[in-house]
Amino acid sequence: MRVLFVGDVFGTPGLRATRAYLREVRDRFDLIVVNGENATGGFGLARKHFQQLRDAGADVVTLGNHSFDQPETAELLEETRHLIRPLNYPPGTPGLGAVTLDLPAGRVTVAQVLGRIFLEPMDDPFRALDDLVEALGDEHPLIVDVHAEATSEKKVLGWHLAGRAAAAIGTHTHVQTADETIQRGTAYLTDVGMSGVQASSIGMRYDEVHARFTRKPSPRWRPAQGRATVCAAEIELDGTRARAIRRIQWTEEGDEEPR
Repeated sequence: MRVLFVGDVFGTPGLRATRAYLREVRDRFDLIVVNGENATGGFGLARKHFQQLRDAGADVVTLGNHSFDQPETAELLEETRHLIRPLNYPPGTPGLGAVTLDLPAGRVTVAQVLGRIFLEPMDDPFRALDDLVEALGDEHPLIVDVHAEATSEKKVLGWHLAGRAAAAIGTHTHVQTADETIQRGTAYLTDVGMSGVQASSIGMRYDEVHARFTRKPSPRWRPAQGRATVCAAEIELDGTRARAIRRIQWTEEGDEEPR
């Protein structure tokens, strides 16, 4: 099975580039997972933007700490199995934290956990993953979106899953890392990166974030505009484990300068 995991889609430029890229490569992959929690202006995921990602070829869209920034997301999570939020949200949270799909290439489970370091208090992601792995057994591959701030927490969560999942791919910090590896058959990458305007402050306009750092009052942040790059990872599976992982950066055509 060939899996494409696309990093945090940020704002209109990220959506535009991701849709173009997915339309180009969709037939090469058996499963496409896209983190879409910043697709709507950098904060959450509106229904129309979720549908745009699905129409472009995303099988599963994941969220994160901005899961409920858009008021319609809770209802959307209850309507579809193709959108998931973190598994370790408290009981009673709308939607699913993991979904199992029967694809032409075979059955696969996609899950997401939210880290606790430098983020809002949350249930234990390690225990949530243990419960999931025990419930699933080892009959089909498990792909985990590790949405966390601290590199140390991501790496330990990856080590925790080593030999028990097909992949543990980090999201949230928006800068692609160069530490892809395979540990006991588990593909790992600390952060897959942001799909958006790279000449920005992790998606937002430089000048407005600069003002936030240097003076008061500061303007509200707006997503940077310009040519966008899709950051992703390609994972090759052999049964329930990974045999290869490769980082991807794909930049859309155009001459528009970031601003």
